[in-house]
Amino acid sequence: MKNVSIDTITQAFVDYCADDTDPRTMFLLTKMVEHLHAFAKETQLTHAEWSRALKFATDAGKITDDERNEFVLISDVTGLSSLVDMIGSQHDGTSSSVLGPFHSVGAPELPVGGDLKKDNEGATVVVEGVVRDLDGNPVEGAVIELWQTAENGLYYSQDGGQGDFNLTCSMKTGADGRYAMTTVKPAPYMVPDDGPVGELFRATGRTPWRPSHLHFIVQADGLRSLVTEVFANGDPYLDRDAVFGVRSDLIMDYVESTDLNALPDDLEIGRNATVPYYKVDFDFVLVPENT
Repeated sequence: MKNVSIDTITQAFVDYCADDTDPRTMFLLTKMVEHLHAFAKETQLTHAEWSRALKFATDAGKITDDERNEFVLISDVTGLSSLVDMIGSQHDGTSSSVLGPFHSVGAPELPVGGDLKKDNEGATVVVEGVVRDLDGNPVEGAVIELWQTAENGLYYSQDGGQGDFNLTCSMKTGADGRYAMTTVKPAPYMVPDDGPVGELFRATGRTPWRPSHLHFIVQADGLRSLVTEVFANGDPYLDRDAVFGVRSDLIMDYVESTDLNALPDDLEIGRNATVPYYKVDFDFVLVPENT
């Protein structure tokens, strides 16, 4: 058996893999191992340091459940999620941004113009826009998912006082590509810092705060699915988002108004609506699936 040394261990990983390993899988794993091994060599990583890193990963596994994924959060706060987003957003469509750990599958469908605010406290926000393709054509049948925090900065899955799927919805655009809903103004919030990610923040002196935002997934046949966030202009955390999610084309303006009669006729205004309210107009541009 050939002896494995510091200089040959990376190549040994490649040699030990089966010849029929999928080429893309082989490429990704080889590069990952090369960089991991290079990191250990460059830093002269000690047993104690590596054991601490493994404990960090183990603790992340223990705190992860169906409602919270600490590994997604680690990817977010280290900037890896945003880096992958930016690599995948080198096109003329709307930029992608991080999914985050609190997306829930199965949000109820809301008709265009429906009321998502319901009995939630906080300022009323009317969000409206059009899904278009690169040629400016409206996209009929696009499915939009939206989820956000309540005024207290918590998603429903974090807060036992909120009902299931509170402030989340799915919506399908008509022939005009339009989406519209009434919701509540989200607040800036802290990402969960009671687990390993919190240890990382405290060790580095970073803030766990995120600027207020709305999460979106936009999907349509023949077009690339878009996972993104839309941020409030003027938010104090725009320039120091804990997960590096802000992009210049994802910043929206809250326009204050008191004229409810100026709103579209199909917009449902719930009994808990506030005046003044805020209007947000934000269009999404999807690129072809193979872009």
